[in-house]
Order: sequence, then C-alpha cells, then structure tokens
Amino acid sequence: MLRVLEIRDMLIIDRLELEFQPGLNVLTGETGAGKSILLDSLGFVLGWRGRADLVRTGAEQGEVLASFDLGPDHPARQVLDQAGIPAEDELILRRVNRADGRKTAWVNDRRASGEVLRALSDTLVELHGQQDDRGLLNPRVHRMLLDEFGGLAGAVSGCKAAWRALSGAQKSLLAAQIALEAARSEEEFLRHAVGELDALAPAPGEDADLDARRRMMQAAERIGEDIRKAAQALGYGDGAEGRMGDAMRWLDGVAGDAGDTLDAPIAALGRAMVELGEAAQGVDQALDQLSFNPSELEMVEERLFAIRGLARKHGVLPDDLGAFADGLRVKLAAIDHGAADIAALHAARDTAQASFETAANGLSAKRAKAAGKLDKAMGAELAPLKMERAVFTTDVARTDPGPEGHDAVTFTVATNPGAPSGPLNKIASGGELSRFLLALKVCLTRHADGLTMIFDEIDRGVGGATADAVGRRLSSLADGGQVLVVTHSPQVAALGTHHWRVQKSVVKGLTRSTVVPLDAVERIGEVARMLSGDTVTDEARAAARALLG
Repeated sequence: MLRVLEIRDMLIIDRLELEFQPGLNVLTGETGAGKSILLDSLGFVLGWRGRADLVRTGAEQGEVLASFDLGPDHPARQVLDQAGIPAEDELILRRVNRADGRKTAWVNDRRASGEVLRALSDTLVELHGQQDDRGLLNPRVHRMLLDEFGGLAGAVSGCKAAWRALSGAQKSLLAAQIALEAARSEEEFLRHAVGELDALAPAPGEDADLDARRRMMQAAERIGEDIRKAAQALGYGDGAEGRMGDAMRWLDGVAGDAGDTLDAPIAALGRAMVELGEAAQGVDQALDQLSFNPSELEMVEERLFAIRGLARKHGVLPDDLGAFADGLRVKLAAIDHGAADIAALHAARDTAQASFETAANGLSAKRAKAAGKLDKAMGAELAPLKMERAVFTTDVARTDPGPEGHDAVTFTVATNPGAPSGPLNKIASGGELSRFLLALKVCLTRHADGLTMIFDEIDRGVGGATADAVGRRLSSLADGGQVLVVTHSPQVAALGTHHWRVQKSVVKGLTRSTVVPLDAVERIGEVARMLSGDTVTDEARAAARALLG
C-alpha cells in the first residue's frame, strides 16, 4: 500500500509530504484547491502519461517520491525481478521532471524507464477518475471488463493466437491463388522460353570461351604462316634445336682435352636445349589449335550469336541464362503443382478456421459463465448502494469474428421495476453511472491484494442517503486494504478513517497549495464547511458531529 507521497516544486506545490495509512483515506477541499495536483503528481511518479507542464514556475525541476509497502507475495516483486531491480519490503519510486521537459526515474535507487514504472503501477495503484464511467458506455470496454472479471486472459490470448494463425493461413492461400493466376497468364511464354533455353543449354563462361575461339579462328590465317616459320626455325635439321644439338656434340667431343673450361658452356647449352624444347612444343600446340575445319568457325559464331540473342531477349547477361532458366522452371513447377499446393493451403486454412472456432466457442462459453457470476456479484454490490431494485445484466451476443472471438458484450440495466432494460448510456443517470462504476470496480478488484484504490469524486451526482451508502461501501472496501478518496460529499468524508484537507493560499502574490491532516476537532469544521459552504453555522457543526458519530 501507499505509505508516503513527497512532492517538491510541482505546479503550485512547493514542498509537501503525506503519510497515508491503511483504511479509508479521504481528501477534501474547495474546488481548485489542488486535489487534482496530488493525483497528477502520483500519476507522474508512477509513469502515467499526463500533462507536461508540471514543474512549478521559477523552479529548475520538480520531483515526486512515493513509498509503498510490499508483502512477500506482492506482484510488484515479479516486475522488479524482470527489471533486474532488487526487491525489498519497501519500494521507493522517485521521478524528476526538469523545466526543459526531461524526465528521470529511479526505483529503489536504480535508474528505471517509464515502462518499468507503468508496469509497477499496474500492481500498486488503480485510479478511478471522474471520467472513468465513460468506459462503461463503450461495449469494447464491457468485453474487456468481463474478461478481467472472469480471469479469461489465457483464453483470450489463445483465441488471439488462433486468429493470427487463421489470418496467416488466409493470406498464404490468397497470395498463392494470385500467384498461380499470374503464372497461368504467362504459361505459354514460360514453356516456350524454357524450351529455347533447354535446347540451347548455355553453360556459365561459355560466351567468353566461344568469343575467344572465334577470335583465334579469325586470326588463324593471318598468324598461322608466321607460327609455322617459327616452328621450322626452332626444329631439328637446319633449325635452332638441330644446330644446338650439333654444338653440344662438338663440345662434348673435345671437353676431355679442354679441362674444365667448357663445363659452363656445356651446362648452359643443356639448359637452353630444355627451354628450346618447351618452346617448340608450345608452338606445335598453337599450330594444332589453329588447325580447324572451315565450317567450325561458322558453328562457333552461330552458337555465340544464339546465346547472346537469348540474353538480349530476356534482358540478362549471357552467363546468367542458366539461373534465369531455373527461375522460369520454378514458375512452371508452381503452375504444374499449383492445384495441389492450393488444395494444401485450403486444408491448412480450414484447419486454422476450425482451431479458431474451437477457441472462440470455448471463450464464448467461459464468457457466458463469467457473465452470470458478474450479474450475481453486481446484484450483491448494488443493494448497499441504494440500487436494490436495479437489475444489471451482462449480455453476450455473437458478432463478427475477430482476434478476441466473436462476442459482443454489453452491460444493460433496468433501474426501476417493470421498466425495460437497456444500455447504460440510455438508462442510467450520472449518479447511477457512478454507483455502477463503483460496484464494477469492487467486483473486479475483489482479489487484488496489496492494491491501493483511488477514487476521484466517485460520489458526484449523489447525495443524502445515497452518498452515505457510497461512503459505507468505500469504507467496507478499505477494510484490510487501502482506499484513497477525493470527495466533495460530507457523508463520504465523515466515514474516512483518515482525513486530509487540501487548501490553497496566496503569499506575496504566489499561489501555493498544501495538504493538512485533520484531527477530530478539525474534521468537524471541515465536514461542517462541506455541509453549509463558506459560512459554517452551529447547525452545520451539529450535523457534522452527527455524521462523524
């Protein structure tokens, strides 16, 4: 529960420290005194998105600190564990808002993001403000509230997963149908193109090889004669190889009589003979390559031009024709196997549809069961709120399917015996809406241990015995827990176990708001003011004493 709230330099509050207690804590004060600033400041430290201009005029920064007690099984401990923040019995949240708009937050002296603050706030505080009853007019909120009451989060999550699977299956089927239709529209072209490519069967690198071969054959007539002359010059007989062989024999014959003077020349000639032999072999190979059938050039050119023609036709490089053909074959395979693929996708869609229907129908059954329990619980809550004749009904009807099933949930009421039931916004008055909201919140938070509930003028639009009934229900709700109520109702204020007055003053031209804890005598004066207005009469004080018991 909330123990301490410290506020510094926020709007018209310069410094304030409040120590809240278990039970029903009431805050009263004149309109404009600053009660909403307390809620804005608490929302700020909890990471709620609200007004941006919170820093007091002239201050460099505003700061809010909130301290909460955590029981051993408090759900906030799980949030802290996931955020890597050590959990202790006391949870301290601190957030600073600088004048330039920058915000910084700490959780137990560890820097924390607004996301962590908001996750913690869901386990710490539930605020029911003056506009909360607007949600009761929205059927989508009705379904959400029913699911929350029935503890159906798991079933809703399962239904959403089934809906995603169904949506994915439907998209896959539609995409396959569109692709097949597009492929069939170009089937004739695909088969002709694949036939051409298969008949030609170009290989990667073949274009370059054919071009080089063509160039060589075109040059063969011009360079062939010179290469043959070179082969004769290198060969045996009158060629270089024969003459070098003669030289080797002559030198070998006289080497024994010349000492070692011919060793080096003979060795050099040996090396030269080897190199000369390799050169002659290479020239012979060149002559072999230059030898070709005259029709071969025509065949090479015909294939080269055919490959380049197909490449230009399909707008790809010659070396990419094979990959292009593979792509066309894939499209043809899709056409050839399209019917089977579509059938398989139809089956997958039907399976997903059946899974969704199972999940949605199961969720509908659970909602119907939860609706009965909620109607019963609401009946028990409305009686103490002076609405014992009202009949609250949760209507669950089938609607178009969606991620959260195919149910439309509507809260309907009949406020008077014999009167027809109808939607809340058509039947209930403002004061009735407030009481319906209070009853719903009591039902929804019945098992929320450790949650501080804050009601901002939940009692507006009611007075007299009805306001007293609202106050007594709030007091009962606070038993064993903590409830904070901002109220203008003296009947509600009188039932508080702890009472603070929010008041505003002007000092040296500056407006300041403060909060004062009231003792027993001061409470009489405050409740009397709430009863009579600016002039507190003896009769008002007597009535206040009667209310306070």
